[in-house]
Amino acid sequence: MIGGVFLIFILFLVSQGIFKSFSKKHRFFDRRKMNYLFFYHFFFAGVYYTYALFNNSDSKLYFWRPKLSDSSWWSYFGTSTTFIDFLSYPFIHYFNFNYEMMMVLYSWMGYLGFLFAYLFFRENIPLKIKIFKNIDFLTLILFLPNMHFWTASLGKGAPIFMGLMIFAYAIKRPANRKLILIFSSVMIYFIRPHVFLFIAAGTVLGYMTGQEKIAFWKKLLIYFGMIGSLIFVQDTILGMAGLDESENLVEGFEQFSEDRGSELAKSGSGVNMTNYPLPLKLFTFWFRPLFLDAPGALGLIVSVENLIYLLLFLKILRKDFINFLKKSPTTVKMSLTVFFLASLAMSFVMSNLGIIMRQKSMVMYFLFFVIYYFLAQKKYDKLLKIKKYKLKLTARKQSELNSA
Repeated sequence: MIGGVFLIFILFLVSQGIFKSFSKKHRFFDRRKMNYLFFYHFFFAGVYYTYALFNNSDSKLYFWRPKLSDSSWWSYFGTSTTFIDFLSYPFIHYFNFNYEMMMVLYSWMGYLGFLFAYLFFRENIPLKIKIFKNIDFLTLILFLPNMHFWTASLGKGAPIFMGLMIFAYAIKRPANRKLILIFSSVMIYFIRPHVFLFIAAGTVLGYMTGQEKIAFWKKLLIYFGMIGSLIFVQDTILGMAGLDESENLVEGFEQFSEDRGSELAKSGSGVNMTNYPLPLKLFTFWFRPLFLDAPGALGLIVSVENLIYLLLFLKILRKDFINFLKKSPTTVKMSLTVFFLASLAMSFVMSNLGIIMRQKSMVMYFLFFVIYYFLAQKKYDKLLKIKKYKLKLTARKQSELNSA
């Protein structure tokens, strides 16, 4: 326990150095908010740790598996669960981190995800938006409790969220941020290869259809980089679903989805989504549990958050959203593609509300980004109209004074 508390103090100091660096790069950077967010996130790290002490938790398996192993470090190099063991191995064996310290380390990875989410939003959307009358949109989504709970423990949740948000931040200026772009791509691929597929598809589509004037060589670099990466890792991605030897990928995926869904539906919080129509599958993945089907006290808390998701989603269910989407920049189209593809794939294989609560924390920020940008664009257009009206009014008064 003492080691974990000491590590929090060390990581807090490291975070201050990171804040200083970003303060120089971005004038908008709010160190006070990021410090609040640090302590808020580690509060949920404490909540999750307490929960893990009295309940079954995958975090214990992620600690003890490499801890008790006689295998070498590189024997763990691989994708999915194996890669988490690979990341943990040197800290456990070479630096003698105990369980609490590993929980703190991975919680900090989750915190870095929120830090880069903040940078991703603020760099692309300079306008501040109030939601639900007087609540700052960005502050609201940065402090959603469910997001922090599932990214504050030893496991896949924290590093995959960190990788996704670093990627989202880096893709804005790939030439200047190529090191963290490569790092985040590697993290995403080795933790969840299928998510890397969604990221690559979203990036290519975004650069193909975005409204910005981007140099041809930059587009070509992105196309070849992402498509080449997919070709290189296609066997691993297909192998995750047992489709690497399938002659018919569509039928193979349908069979995999049915088997996986049936398996997950057997648990206490399972829902039989096999025969759900697609809209209901997506609704379940995005917004359930929703009070009536909440699994326990945690489910009730999550239901409040899901209601917020639903209310935010309703903000884009308007006619002008389609026109906005057609004229939207690369980051918006990339975010929407990643969110929709990931939701589509996972809604077919997820039939457990507990797992759904955990899994969707990976991609919900991409939806939030689209909603935020849409509302900011509407506010900007409104401000532009007011400015033009004032200029016309001023010009008319000046004309009347001159004529007088």
